[in-house]
Amino acid sequence: MSLPISKPITIMGANASGKTGLALELAKKTDGEIISADSKQIYKYLSAGTSKPAGSWTTLRGHEVYLVEGVPYHLVDIADPRNTYDAGTFAESARALIDSISAEGKTPIIAGGTGMYIQALWNGLDPLPAADQNIRKSLAAFAEEKGREALHAELAALDPKAAAQIPPNNLQRVIRALEITRLAGRPVSELWSGRFLDALPAHLGKFVFLKWDRDLLNERIKSRTASVFDAWVEETRALLERGYPEDAPGLKSLGYPQVIDFISGRMPRAEAVRAIAVVSMAYAKRQNTWFGRYKNALLLNLSAPADYDPELLSRKVLSQ
Repeated sequence: MSLPISKPITIMGANASGKTGLALELAKKTDGEIISADSKQIYKYLSAGTSKPAGSWTTLRGHEVYLVEGVPYHLVDIADPRNTYDAGTFAESARALIDSISAEGKTPIIAGGTGMYIQALWNGLDPLPAADQNIRKSLAAFAEEKGREALHAELAALDPKAAAQIPPNNLQRVIRALEITRLAGRPVSELWSGRFLDALPAHLGKFVFLKWDRDLLNERIKSRTASVFDAWVEETRALLERGYPEDAPGLKSLGYPQVIDFISGRMPRAEAVRAIAVVSMAYAKRQNTWFGRYKNALLLNLSAPADYDPELLSRKVLSQ
């Protein structure tokens, strides 16, 4: 029996934390539909490396919908890997989906680990200049030639405050900060409103943060990386053989550069698997820091493997 739920439910957490499993359980309990808030799963053809839930496309209410275990799962498998897809576009699409799902009397369930997407959807974004592909290509070429540290040093020279908040390895954010600084003619940090530290709007929805013990989460990440590596290689090789460039936006997603290095012979298999796990664990740490800012979210601490029981966790979420 489905329970009537009026407000959207947002499930947040690091990669490999089990957001999809919990979201599916909640959807089945509430007659809900899921909206993915994952900047990697948005891409077609990228499945193994993005942990995209296995599903199939079908026609529902006159629209093509991706179904996972019978549950509509939106904003996955829709963008070409050659194209960029930003937080603003996500927020606009997600809001329209929330409205349409709610209008059908169903529960919108947002699930994902891309913090900027969650922020954009619920707290909005600062008004910033639109992307300039020529500037981005120039900055990416600089990083390729001289290294990420050198590009980060450029940011530090122009905007020390922004550089202090953006890690050198987060190439996409470094490039965006420099791009905005050039386009706006002033440091990007002067354009930040500080809304990123705000709580989420509890009057508009229910928010849940899945947080694993760090060592356990790292083990989950290592295990998942090793188990999907061969499939990851095959899907990446297929894209390269179809003519997708190595620097296509989708192929710059977490882990794909290391897989490409393995395919091209620049990195041995064991080193590639280890390198992916390392960057994934670092990303998970940043995700937990980001979502930890939202003090009014329901925190579900997972300190043992047995703690992850989607059925029991879903009951806890719905009882709050």
